Amino acid sequence: MGLLLLILGVALWWGAHLFKRVAPQARADLQARMGEGSKGLIAGLLVLAIVLMTIGYQRAEPVWLWFPQPWMFHLNNLLVLIGFYVFGIGMARGALSQKLRHPMLLGTLIWALAHLLPKGHLPGLVLFGGLGLWAVVAMVMINTREPEWQPKPPKGGLRRDLVAVPIVLVTYAIVGLIHRWLGVNPFGAM
Repeated sequence: MGLLLLILGVALWWGAHLFKRVAPQARADLQARMGEGSKGLIAGLLVLAIVLMTIGYQRAEPVWLWFPQPWMFHLNNLLVLIGFYVFGIGMARGALSQKLRHPMLLGTLIWALAHLLPKGHLPGLVLFGGLGLWAVVAMVMINTREPEWQPKPPKGGLRRDLVAVPIVLVTYAIVGLIHRWLGVNPFGAM
């Protein structure tokens, strides 16, 4: 039952995020009918997706596909930190955001690939592989629909990119604490 909930959660994540790209007219119709409420509906679906993924992942039977080595946990932590920073520069809109077209999706992809290293079981592959593949598909869909890219005007220069560093570090620590609360210690012995 856990794996099914996990798959449903990942599918719902894909559907809620890609709805406007796959069915733009249906999205426009929904927005016309519901107004700002349509954003609340999509946000609610995404929260439900996260809940389903979390519960499904915790309950899924770990069918091992590969056996993680101790160095994989350390590399995972480093790559997750890098992924958080890449994700964060998209919001900071400093100098680095002008170099990457999809910093948030790229950060998500780095995060997902990092988690595949120490999670050598089927639920890990479904969750992190599914979210990483979603990020790739989203980037391809955006690039196909809008081949010409013009970066958004930056809000600041390199200083905004540097301001993102402490914010990312605090976020990283909070996410680590949430992992511990959920029963996973990402910074301790595995």
